[in-house]
Amino acid sequence: MNLNRVTTVTDRVPLKTALISVADKEGLQPFVEGLWQEIPDLVIYSTGGTFTLLQELARERDPGLVRSITEYTGQPEMQGGLVKTLDYRVYLSLLSESHNEDHQADLIRTGAVPFDLTVCSLYPFEETAAREGRTLEDLRTHIDIGGPTMLRGSAKNFLRVLAVCSSQDYSGVLQEIRQGQGTTSLKFRLAQALKVFSCTAHYEETIARELARAAAEQELESLYTDIPLADSSATGNPPQEA
Repeated sequence: MNLNRVTTVTDRVPLKTALISVADKEGLQPFVEGLWQEIPDLVIYSTGGTFTLLQELARERDPGLVRSITEYTGQPEMQGGLVKTLDYRVYLSLLSESHNEDHQADLIRTGAVPFDLTVCSLYPFEETAAREGRTLEDLRTHIDIGGPTMLRGSAKNFLRVLAVCSSQDYSGVLQEIRQGQGTTSLKFRLAQALKVFSCTAHYEETIARELARAAAEQELESLYTDIPLADSSATGNPPQEA
């Protein structure tokens, strides 16, 4: 496998396009308004409830500043709100390197745009784990897949992308953008990437611990009904040929 070793980067990257999808919407409105104050033409791609909130914020400013990820990818989400952001175009937008000619050709080929900023907070797994009477199934449904993947992809490409995993960082991000006149520095992006990897590591560790605890407390048979594999109608799979 050929791994890229990057030696040429752009220190100050101008923010043009953002990906924002947060479970915790505290402070999001003033943060986005602050972004638009510094970068009036910043385009934001988003999902679900975050998209609805941002769409309302952009209504009087310019509705075209907020766009749906499902329209960007051309794929609807799965039932249950699954697989909204797990798409090739999204990760091409996050992982493409500025000075890589092949990456730039991929962007052109797919009609994708590079995302310069990712803001994402994860499903509140710890809050679910702390609830009295919570079950293994309660925990399972609150495991975030797309969020950690977006954050890790963005953090890996700190060469170009600024990753933000907590509302506590909003004021610092706005200060960085203000001082950089709409740009972020390599040093700041790396610092944010370190926060992201610490956040996702803690998230995974918590999931492993709490799933094990719940599994020890409750028999699986009390939660799930076993359906024989021969009953293909229940699984939705076609019958196997002999």
